[in-house]
Amino acid sequence: MRLLFLKHGWSRRMRRKRMGNNSSRAGPALCPHLLPQEQAEISRLFNILSSQRSGSGSDAAPRCFLLKAVQGHVGEALPPEMVRLLYAGMRRSEPIGPREGISHEQLLNFLAHLLKGVAEERGLLLLRMISDTPGPISAAEVQKFAEVLVGSVAQVLTHRQEQRGWTRPEVPDSTPRVRELATQMLSELKLQDGRKLRGPQKLDGLCDQAALEDWVFRTPLVGTFLSLLVYGALLGRHWTPEPAPLVPERQVEPGHDFASLLDVLSVIFINSHLPPEWRHRWHLLFASDLHGCSFAQLCGRITHRGPCLLLLQDHDGHVFGGFSSCSWEVKPQFQGDASCFLFSVSPHMAVYPCTGYNNHYMYLNRGQQTIPNGLGMGGQHHYFGLWIDEDFGKGHSKAKPTCTTYNSPQLSGREDFCFDRMEVWAVGNNPSMLSTNNKSILDVDPEAQALLQISGRSFHSQGVREPPENA
Repeated sequence: MRLLFLKHGWSRRMRRKRMGNNSSRAGPALCPHLLPQEQAEISRLFNILSSQRSGSGSDAAPRCFLLKAVQGHVGEALPPEMVRLLYAGMRRSEPIGPREGISHEQLLNFLAHLLKGVAEERGLLLLRMISDTPGPISAAEVQKFAEVLVGSVAQVLTHRQEQRGWTRPEVPDSTPRVRELATQMLSELKLQDGRKLRGPQKLDGLCDQAALEDWVFRTPLVGTFLSLLVYGALLGRHWTPEPAPLVPERQVEPGHDFASLLDVLSVIFINSHLPPEWRHRWHLLFASDLHGCSFAQLCGRITHRGPCLLLLQDHDGHVFGGFSSCSWEVKPQFQGDASCFLFSVSPHMAVYPCTGYNNHYMYLNRGQQTIPNGLGMGGQHHYFGLWIDEDFGKGHSKAKPTCTTYNSPQLSGREDFCFDRMEVWAVGNNPSMLSTNNKSILDVDPEAQALLQISGRSFHSQGVREPPENA
């Protein structure tokens, strides 16, 4: 049975590959996935774009629109290069349109496959957008496309003021972050011969339609970003992807003017790796700039607060951190589950999920004589993938060659590092506070509870109070 399955899968891949090599410009028929209201929106867009040519030519000539109409409609929402790429994709879409311009059928077909198409359909669209000739394209062309795509996302979010608070006015040039995110997306690209794209020496390698289909499948942000551009710049309406938003709402304590280490592209990248139910909002729990460089303050503010993202910047400028899928607790045992991961933001973007080698996901302890005191993720005692020492401002990231728990390399500039900026964000909805009936002040004040724990004192009332009425 397994041999039959493998044979069938191989035959299907080879058949698709032959089709891509022999007729890469032959696309599927009109995509039927659009809802009536979506088709109506696209027809409205066509009427707007084609109105500039309504008075020219014969009345019997089919209506169409040119690149100039798209440029005027989009305005400053998209870079000119992305407008040209979108127009090229429409122009080369099926069915064959007029000698000049884009027909209604071409626009509808292009947007239907872009918004609702599967990986095979979107891979063909990318090939048409990037190149005007059939056959494979170079990895360098895909890299250029990825950088234009990421830069366009940043521009349309800024133009429509949909950054949801994630702005960094002191860093006006987003080019380095655009390149970092584009490079991370390209890390999933395989060349025509099946090799991964690693290093600039591979940029002259070739990518065929099957390679682009595989890339779109492995990198959901490609389709997500293209959809954002269509809704945000062409259709001109708010776009919220399902099942969670692209950019989470940023919540900071009232009265605090706080500039995060992250910009909107970094937030999008990290947020896309969270479970969907935790992508809607990030609430700041701790920031060394606001709450001081204190391990006690850190423990008091992050314990019993649900899933969290912590990140820091070392003295070499590296920005990195980890996601804790469970509430932090001060105790001398490892905690957490396999949803935890480590990540890097700068100088490169990457996420490192669990390997299954061990369950050393999270660790938070203080006041012990024989085991480490501090916050750690991955690895083992004295050899963590990420470690924040109780002596706040110091830590280590040890990986030779990689962290056993997360398969992560050294995240910091130096194995033993110093830092002076750290942030912790609670993600998703804050855990609902339990009823205060029959509860002490420690039950409703996690910070006080954590401070009592790390001081080595016990809960004398724990276990001797009356059970709750609904227990």
